[in-house]
Amino acid sequence: MGFKCGIVGLPNVGKSTLFNALTKTAAAQAANYPFCTIEPNVGDVAVPEARMKQLAEIAGSAEILPARMQFVDIAGLVKGASKGEGLGNQFLANIREVDAVVYVLRCFDDDDVTHVTGTIDPIADFEIVETELMLADLESLEKRRANLEKKARGQDKEAKAMLVLVDKALDVLREGVPARNVEIDADHEKAWQGLQLLTSKPVLFVANVDEDAAADGNAYSRSVEESASKEGAATVVISAKIESELAQLTDDEQAEYLESLGLEEPGLNRLIRTGYDLLGLQTYFTAGPKETRAWTIKRGATAPQAAGVIHTDFEHGFIRAETIPYDDYVSLGGEQGAKEAGKMRLEGKDYIVQDGDVMHFRFNT
Repeated sequence: MGFKCGIVGLPNVGKSTLFNALTKTAAAQAANYPFCTIEPNVGDVAVPEARMKQLAEIAGSAEILPARMQFVDIAGLVKGASKGEGLGNQFLANIREVDAVVYVLRCFDDDDVTHVTGTIDPIADFEIVETELMLADLESLEKRRANLEKKARGQDKEAKAMLVLVDKALDVLREGVPARNVEIDADHEKAWQGLQLLTSKPVLFVANVDEDAAADGNAYSRSVEESASKEGAATVVISAKIESELAQLTDDEQAEYLESLGLEEPGLNRLIRTGYDLLGLQTYFTAGPKETRAWTIKRGATAPQAAGVIHTDFEHGFIRAETIPYDDYVSLGGEQGAKEAGKMRLEGKDYIVQDGDVMHFRFNT
């Protein structure tokens, strides 16, 4: 399990350029006119994980298999998209399928790249897109409410419970506030997710700057960071142009280029790490002669839940998990050294998996 991020924004803000760079493909046409993205482009990328190389060397692994994540490049929205303007609702529907929404905001001046509003204002751009998503949510909920109300009058318990959630969402949306601001208790979280509201998803801001501002940002990106903090969201400052250039280089060339720019790592690494934090994800490993592999799980996942990411049979038939913390695995030279030092533990069903655990599952089929 990785996670799926929908990349949204107005036309010509650098969404498709960023997508191309992140996925190292030219699948999304990056062109200087609105609506050049006609269908959502989906790209799987490897999650950068520095710990895997050392694990693989110690375990003598033939292969290294990183975790994967998915980006969905969604065509540029415009004012009125919720009413069918531009390419309209077909793109709004694509956002419902993602785990988080990445707002790409233009934070650079370039007379050669047109802007649909004629002015560079990343906060205004964000407000246009966010408003369209809220209007789409309002329309969806208002259509659904009448049917739920009818069922609730007939004493349908599920409809009654759902109606409460719908009304909570409508109350905030009518005030111009996104649905992610609604407080939902754990018992109703699954039903809430079932509403598939566009504005209930976690958000991440990408401030797309020019090359000169890649290291320290600029006035535009600082305004984005200020706005994001009010939303309780994170901001990643990226130059999509630099990322495009990095995507064409070898690892050694990348390191040299990054150093010349005063950057420590590619924007992809920062984006994924921030996304992991946003969604509460972490990594555990399996390691052996065949392969070293990274697996993505939610923080707080139990050992059986972690096993289920590999295969559902592992979760259903879970017995025990042989567990070695990453630092112990490395410092003690692998599984055998960890066993001899008493650092390999047998954990049961209630064990909460920790980031970096190296695990082997015992299970019945």
